[in-house]
Amino acid sequence: MAQLFVSKNRDMSSDINTHEKFVQKGIMPELRKVCSKILCHSKQAGYSDDDIFAVHLAVEEAVVNAVKHGNRGDCEKNVTIEYDITSEKIVITITDEGGGFVPGNVDDPRSGENIYKTGGRGVLLIKSYMDSSEYNQSGNSITMTKINSKMRNIDK
Repeated sequence: MAQLFVSKNRDMSSDINTHEKFVQKGIMPELRKVCSKILCHSKQAGYSDDDIFAVHLAVEEAVVNAVKHGNRGDCEKNVTIEYDITSEKIVITITDEGGGFVPGNVDDPRSGENIYKTGGRGVLLIKSYMDSSEYNQSGNSITMTKINSKMRNIDK
């Protein structure tokens, strides 16, 4: 059974501020529903299709890593997805119940010996598509940020 904590705020300036937190068993179809909610809220907040694609890719990769590597495929272990979406930025934190890892110890998938491996690109993709990504000290939680590219264009 999923736990859902919701706080949606709309102020008079018509900015959308959405904060949600889901704690769910590590079942991919259920976690993908949360990903869909994030994408829907991102669209409503005025993000570009390119931004939404980047968020989609990063969330999918982080969720797969949480289930497969963090929780070692144990569907009884929880994955927590918490996100804040405003018109300026999206901040998403995904946490598993595993022991964590050291991100610096992940092999570079662009290196010669790793280039033809079928896996191992998730961390690189997240770094490439999000404006920032940080792991907690124990390595079982990632916080990713995407700045609204439409806001960047206003500043130029």
